Amino acid sequence: MKGVIYARVSTQRTEQETSLQRQVDDLKAWADTLSCEVVEVITEQQSGFDLEREGLYRMLDEVRSGKAEVILVQDDTRLGRGEAKLAVIHQLSRCGATIFSLQSGGELELEAGESTVLAIMAKVEELQRKWMSQKISWGMRRAIHERGYNPAVNLKNQGQGGRSRKEVPIERIVDLKEKRLTFEEIAATLQGFGYDVSRATVHRRYREWKASLEEGEYISK
Repeated sequence: MKGVIYARVSTQRTEQETSLQRQVDDLKAWADTLSCEVVEVITEQQSGFDLEREGLYRMLDEVRSGKAEVILVQDDTRLGRGEAKLAVIHQLSRCGATIFSLQSGGELELEAGESTVLAIMAKVEELQRKWMSQKISWGMRRAIHERGYNPAVNLKNQGQGGRSRKEVPIERIVDLKEKRLTFEEIAATLQGFGYDVSRATVHRRYREWKASLEEGEYISK
């Protein structure tokens, strides 16, 4: 397996550098016993309550890019303190990373209360994903069945080898708005057909289109 060593101390004081190097040395030795290939060593001298850490972002990038699958730390407080620690652990979990703690002698062990908070955070995100999926479904159903919208005619990708489009289809937005759909429903409907648009984008482009009519111009994109 491939991993990232992450070591942190809370201040920029020179005497803390010794502690930082000791963390790295201990974790490198431990990585050898775990048969873990260390792809990067990240050290930081910054408060654990601060989420604006360059090294933290680098660590997350390594995991998200697939370059590393485990994070090696001395203990859970190296990742952060208080709510910041839970936020970091949650993000690493979302990325599929496994956290190894030298203090725990294996995978990171959290207190019962912290584990409960993380479980709740995961459930909330799952509910949000399901809610967004349902909103898209509702928007598509309303557009197709209640408003007479025909996606086969109006949202057909010809010769593009797929459904995804980057452009904003202003003609479709206007068409759906005339069928009395809300901007949120329009965005959800277009997302369901492969368009990468948000409610804010739909609203903005519709206002631009109306402004262009007043100026005697037509914005096609």
